[in-house]
Order: sequence, then structure tokens, then C-alpha cells
Amino acid sequence: MSVYPRSRRPLVIGAVVAVVLALAAGAGAFVLLRKDPPSVAAKAWLAAWQRADYAGMQALLDQPRADLATVYGTATKGLGTTGAAYTLGPVSETDGRASAAFTADLKLRGVGDWRYEGRLDLVQRDREWRVAWTPAAIHPELGEGQSLGAERAWPRRAPILASDGSELVDTSEVVVVGVQPGRVKDREALLDALERDAGADRAAVEKQLDDPAVKPDWFLPVAELPKAEYEKVRARLYPVPGTVFKETFGRVAAPGAPAQVVGSVREVSAEDLERLGAGYAAGDRAGVSGLERSHEQELAGRPEGRVILRAAKGGTDKVLERFEGIAPKPVRTTIDPKVQAAAGKALDGVGKPAVLVALTPSTGQVRAVVNRPDGEAFNRAFSGRYPPGSTFKVVTGSALLASGVEPSDVVDCPATTVVDGRRFQNFEGGRLGRVPFSEVFAESCNTAFVQLAGRLPGGALAKAAGQFGFGIDYPVDPPAAGGRFPEPESKTAAAAAAIGQAQVTASPLHMATVAAAVASGSWRPPVVVQGAKAGTRPRKLDPAVVRDLRTLMGGVVARGSGTAAQVPGRTVAGKTGTAEFGSGDPPPTHAWFIGFSGDLAFAVLVEDGGVGGRDAAPLAAKFLRGL
Repeated sequence: MSVYPRSRRPLVIGAVVAVVLALAAGAGAFVLLRKDPPSVAAKAWLAAWQRADYAGMQALLDQPRADLATVYGTATKGLGTTGAAYTLGPVSETDGRASAAFTADLKLRGVGDWRYEGRLDLVQRDREWRVAWTPAAIHPELGEGQSLGAERAWPRRAPILASDGSELVDTSEVVVVGVQPGRVKDREALLDALERDAGADRAAVEKQLDDPAVKPDWFLPVAELPKAEYEKVRARLYPVPGTVFKETFGRVAAPGAPAQVVGSVREVSAEDLERLGAGYAAGDRAGVSGLERSHEQELAGRPEGRVILRAAKGGTDKVLERFEGIAPKPVRTTIDPKVQAAAGKALDGVGKPAVLVALTPSTGQVRAVVNRPDGEAFNRAFSGRYPPGSTFKVVTGSALLASGVEPSDVVDCPATTVVDGRRFQNFEGGRLGRVPFSEVFAESCNTAFVQLAGRLPGGALAKAAGQFGFGIDYPVDPPAAGGRFPEPESKTAAAAAAIGQAQVTASPLHMATVAAAVASGSWRPPVVVQGAKAGTRPRKLDPAVVRDLRTLMGGVVARGSGTAAQVPGRTVAGKTGTAEFGSGDPPPTHAWFIGFSGDLAFAVLVEDGGVGGRDAAPLAAKFLRGL
């Protein structure tokens, strides 16, 4: 047996093993020699920072630091950052050390966007790159014991002006009256005092106190008083257990100013911040209703801001960045102080909720808006939706005149009339018999209008309503309800609609535009802010129809249902309305009067006020006499 194969085999195996080991050794050497560049660690650090992953940042540190999250929170909390992005820039490497530039883009609440350039220092340990952290890794000028902060300063809020440039509302010292629930001892005594001395809404205060989410130590604002007014009631209000007070700058309206149109300002809520956007922060004050809300950007401007490097104890702060503010601008309205004062006096002493709106027919500019009760936030004049009752007969009358009815035409005014089984009657069962249409209009005969409207061509009444602005969403500022005339679905609905009932509704503001349309010959959308675009073009009415309507409305005041609106030395035209609402036998009624005198049109409404000719028309006369 040969020994050759036996002597060669170990050598071959040994050679193979040697080659394998050599290759393995070579591969091992490659693995040991290969390393990631410092940019990988820098990019990982910035990504972890951006998502506030402090555990991930810890893992990248050269020297572990257990308080990293606390350090970052302390150093940057004052910035009010709402968003951050960190972008890696150029990276340089020398002898086991590296420097990575980065750009920080921060969104600072209420201040703006802040960009700065920073850098990270890295060192190589055990062939891995790690961050050699110092406070400068946050901002290049940040040192131990220092922090970053943002400051803002709002300019003085601009005033809202009347048409003559006088102030309707301006910024002044106010006292915010609040309640701290945990300090209340006698709830009824507290509510009495707040209602009596601060004008607080009792129901609203109770609602806040009963909210299960409210904490005992919370400050619940319930009213705001000019400082001078607060001083008058301080001796009674301050000692009441549970009351708390905060002095600040707030809005103070001129006496008699249209409060619901002007609107209000308050400290912003979470919902307000979402609506207002990035320029606002907790603690700011902003408009929440009326013109204060719709013109917030003009009236408030924008605050000046700055980013501060806050020094360690005993040091001096340094400004790192400045943000320019925007100067506020006043908003000038069309409100005429003299007309506003006359409207206010006209409603003095009215015991029920009431409204008076006046405007210039030739322009649509609103001259006065008065809502009673004065202290309520609800703007009845603009936002209330009421059945217009017989004031709508101006619209129905225009449709009848356009269809060929003449003021001299003799028509029948019975005490009652029936349409498809529904009985319609005149106020208090009155009847005129066969009289001219002008008399029917002057005395506001329901039965005659129901019968005449039943003969109109299909869609004629809806067309007339459209000519007077019904169905148009005019973009008046502040927002307002217009008039609504849904197409009647039955003969009885059509009959009721012809006398301003059924589903017909309108705001007092809109009914003032109806009177103004007759006065000027064109329906115009109302305008409250000077220079504002109307958004809807005027609608010219048939001149012949307008001429007859002026005569008919003059007859209402001269000899008809609106004689209580007469004013010696003035020519007044108008239309009364007694609009049923709700249920009952008979149902309650709103009292209306709309009219015009010269280049001034107006609408008066008294909620649940009774009869238009008896209860609303005298207020119109009082208003006109006050001019």
C-alpha cells in the first residue's frame, strides 16, 4: 500500500484551512477597519432631537447625561416652540474629532418662525462617532446656566370709530371681575352682588360654577368694568367672598355705542387659539364677536417679538433675534353718533326686548343699531329671525302693483276669508268692505291681501321678494341674517306668506333695507364698515311700482294703521306689522314698524310687543323727533 496519498492529504487540508483562515482574517480586518462617517451620528442626533427622543439622544452621547431631558426642557421651555425641524449641514473631520453644522427652524408660539445656525461637536470612541455635548449643542451661544426665551409686546389696540371719527370703543384700563369657586361662601349673595354691581349675567355665572370640570382655585371671569366704574362699586363688591379681580387693558365703549355691533374682546381660549392661528398665545386678548372679531387683524396689529439669551444669575441678557410687529389700524364704521343717540333714547323705557335699526337708503350705510336689553350679547337687530308680519305687505304690494293692480282699484276687505279650509282674519276682526286698494294697504287688511295674492301668477311673489333682497346672503360685516322666503308648498302657505307669516322670516336689519328700497328706488345690501365692499349689487325696482309704494306707505302714516308715527314738520312713510308667533289663542305677536323719512330708513321691532301701530310706530316717532 502506497504512503503517498496519506502523506499529501494533511498538507492539502492544512493549505485549505490556512487559506480559509487567511480570508477570514482578511474579512475580519475589513470589518474592524470600516466605520460610519460622523454625519451618520449627527443626522441621527438631529432626528432624535426633532422628535424629542431624549433616550435616543442619550445613546449617542460621548459622556452619558441622565438629566438630558431636563436640561433641554429648562433651556428651551421659554421659547414656546410649537414645531421644530433640524437640518444637517456640512460636516468636517480632523484627527478623531468632527464638527457638524445644522440649521434649526423653530415655530415660536405667538412670535413667528426663528431660524438659526448651530453646530454639533463629535468625537470618535472605539471607532464610533459620538456627540461631545455642551449647552452649545442647543444654540452656539448658550452656556451653562443660561436659557432661551421669547418675548412679545402687543401694541395698543386701535379704536373702532363712528362715521365722524369719534371713538365708539377704545383701549383703556379695566378690571376683570372673576370668581374663584373654592372661596365662595354664600352663592346667592355672590350672584346678587355680581349682577347688581358688575352687570354680570347671573345664569352664565351659575353655569360656570356648576361646570364639573371647573377647579376650586380657577379664576372664572364674569364681567369687565372700566377702572373708574369699578372704583364706584369696589366697596360693595370687593369684600364678597369668592370675588377676585384682575387689572388689565380692555375695551371701553362710548356711552350709547352699538355694543353688539362693535363686539367684545376677551382672553383667548383654546378654541380661539385654533381659530386665530400662530400669531397668538395663551394669555393674549382678541375679539370674539362683532367687528372686534371680524377685524381682529386690523385692530390688533401684530406684536413685536424677540428671542432672548437669558443670562445665568448676575449676567446680562442678550437679544438673539428681533421680529417686527405690525401697527394696528382703526376701523371706521358708518354709525352716526347723533342718529345712534336718538335711536337709543327712543327705546329707553321699553320693557321688552326691542330693536331699532336705521340706515341711509341711497347708500345702504347703517347709521344706528340699538338692541335692548343693552347688556345682552345677542345682536337681535342683525341676527334675529322673525316673521315680518304685515311689514311684508310692502313686498306683496309691489308684486300686486307689478301685476296690474292700481292704488285706486276697489277691492273687498271682509272680516274673514278661507283658503283651502284655513280661515284668515283681520286684526281684532275688523272689516273695511269694498274700498280702494290704497285704503286696504293703509289699514293693513289681511283678508284683501290674501285674496289678491291668490290671483298672482305662479312665482310672482317669490320674484318680488328676491327684488327686495330676500334669499340673498349679503356679506355684511359683522355677519347678519337677511330675509328668507321659501317657496310656499300649498295655497294656504302661499296665503300666509303674502301677509308675512308661514315660513317667511327676516332680521330687523333686513326689513330696514326693504323700507330703504322704496325710499331710494333700489334695494341695496347694508354696509357697516366704511370702504367695505357690499358684495351684492343693488337691485333696481320698477320706478312706477316704487312711486305707488311711496304713496301707499305715506298713506299708512297719514291716515292708516301707522298714524302714531307722525312727526310734525316731517314727511314720514311706513308700514305697520303685527306678526304672530308661537302658539296660543290668540297667539302672541311681535310689534313692527318700518319706514323712511328723507334719506333715512328704519325698522323698529318689539319682541312679544303687541301691535305694530300701537307699540312700534310711537317708538319710530320718538326716534324721528330725537333727530
